[in-house]
Amino acid sequence: MSDTHDTWTLAGRTWTSRLIVGTGKFKDAAETQAALAASGAEIVTVALRRVDLKAKDNLLSWIDRERFCLLPNTAGCYTADEAVRTLRLARELGIADLVKLEVIGDSRTLLPDNEETLKAARTLLDEGFTVLPYCTDDPIVCRKLEDMGCAAVMPLAAPIGSGLGIRNPHNIRLIVEQAKVPVIVDAGVGTASDAAIALELGCTAVLMNTAIAQARNPVLMAEAMREAVIAGRKALRAGRIPVRHYASASSPQTGLIE
Repeated sequence: MSDTHDTWTLAGRTWTSRLIVGTGKFKDAAETQAALAASGAEIVTVALRRVDLKAKDNLLSWIDRERFCLLPNTAGCYTADEAVRTLRLARELGIADLVKLEVIGDSRTLLPDNEETLKAARTLLDEGFTVLPYCTDDPIVCRKLEDMGCAAVMPLAAPIGSGLGIRNPHNIRLIVEQAKVPVIVDAGVGTASDAAIALELGCTAVLMNTAIAQARNPVLMAEAMREAVIAGRKALRAGRIPVRHYASASSPQTGLIE
């Protein structure tokens, strides 16, 4: 279980779980629902452009809105204009004003276009949205997004769906050190140890989809990720030992029998 005394704040609400889960790539509705439950997540994200809004039985109907906060995202958008239009639709549908902004710059790497992201964020903030922007692990870009009023910053760990884990922990640490808003690692997590590392680096939370949905046992992996995030956060709070380049005996060095 999560530590109910170690909460965090986003968009004026207090959260216990530090794991945010995506809803794509699961086999079916039953697997989606079981994995979300096992994850312990309170926030789940949905790619609006990949949902058939005309279908009665669609992804949105699978999610218990009493249990989960829905975070619509702009996956599949390649321009600021596309992203803004998508989130305006989300607002018209009454889904949420808390949104994940994602503007992709390249179809092969799926890396974010920081320039278009900044442009879209400015427009959405002016229209009253609460914006969580997905971006590269660039401390300068994260600072600009925070300064313009984004509620959190979401630097990638590695390219979307790659499972490579955190490729640049130094940059993530720099982003955490300067940020006054939550830092949520997004994209590239492959397994539970990656999630733990994100929290050990000081990140507020971690968002993932592929690592859970494409695991051999998605429900079990969701449970593992829940526990890893809790463990990583506890390790940060406990304070790790210094890294040393030579051995350091664990037994006392005084009072030895000669």
